[in-house]
Amino acid sequence: MKKFLLAVAATLMSIPSFAQYSSGGFDLDKQNLYYGARMGLNMGSLGGKTENVACKGGTRFGINFAGVIGLRLSSSSPVFLESGLYYTERGGKVIQNGESGSTKRMSKTNCLEIPVIVKYGFQVGNEIALLPFLGPYFSYAAFGGRTESVSGKHSSFNDGYFKRTDMGLKFGCGAEYNKLYVEAGFELGLLDIAKSGGAAHNRAFFVNWGVNF
Repeated sequence: MKKFLLAVAATLMSIPSFAQYSSGGFDLDKQNLYYGARMGLNMGSLGGKTENVACKGGTRFGINFAGVIGLRLSSSSPVFLESGLYYTERGGKVIQNGESGSTKRMSKTNCLEIPVIVKYGFQVGNEIALLPFLGPYFSYAAFGGRTESVSGKHSSFNDGYFKRTDMGLKFGCGAEYNKLYVEAGFELGLLDIAKSGGAAHNRAFFVNWGVNF
């Protein structure tokens, strides 16, 4: 929770500094290539079960950081292909059975993620565009992770827990005002990440802020 509150504070403090990049109206017809920086909040959860835990206990709050690049796909329509590299914190609460009964524990993973999404732009006035998006993502828990258990903390990737690799579907909607950008969406994990026994999947709701150059 402390990390979550610090991320909120850092994001709010960064908004005035993003404003210096504003340069008049936003025009979908003139935007062919852009680079962007993103930061935001990730509300992850786990669904299903593994050999050792039931994944239905609640949400883990984490942070996102990313650099992205977008390319216009059509000269006649505002269709863009966007990709990039994200650092994102995933996980959720799990339920583990022990001698004293069932207890809720936290499972955490820290991932590198590459999304490949298609955006379609809708101009709203002279300065605002809405950009719904949809596409796959690929992620790898490159920076380790830990899960709490009745016997203490250990790696989230031990036998009976989770795999490092995941892929799924990312969808949502962004809005751009001049060069300022905000988006909200959902990630639906499609791979079974249970390392042994049962089946488990990642889920996450996210809100990101940023700037496009």
